Amino acid sequence: MRAVVQRVSRASVEIDGNVVGEIGAGMLVLLGAEAGDCERDVAWLASRLARARIFDDGAGKMNLSVRDVGGNALVVSQFTLFGTMKKGSRPSFCRAAVPADAEPLYEKFVAALSAEIGKPTPTGRFGAMMNVSLVNDGPVTLVFDSRVPEF
Repeated sequence: MRAVVQRVSRASVEIDGNVVGEIGAGMLVLLGAEAGDCERDVAWLASRLARARIFDDGAGKMNLSVRDVGGNALVVSQFTLFGTMKKGSRPSFCRAAVPADAEPLYEKFVAALSAEIGKPTPTGRFGAMMNVSLVNDGPVTLVFDSRVPEF
């Protein structure tokens, strides 16, 4: 699984003009599942994100996790994280998990992250066309990949 995580002062996701998920300070998680991902990837990524020290302490150093600061997470599915431009000018998404496999992993990830941070995690809607709005705090943007842990 791959996640692009942005530290935000606020973020929301809208479908057909209706806000379906929003948070104040915390992290926006754009989440993609790769073909072959499993529950081990879900558990690793949820734990890693909950523990990632990407929030500032009193000295202005990134020493605090989303749990430490009482922050929130908003998770939005994004299969395009596995797009490649190896040939031509149009991306290929053949590395992304098919929806029948990706959606259950997405739902398990949301549940696991909610448990890790100790509060409900708002989401977009899997497979929907969504408008995502955010105010990036920092800016801080990081990429996490369960198959490339040092990424």
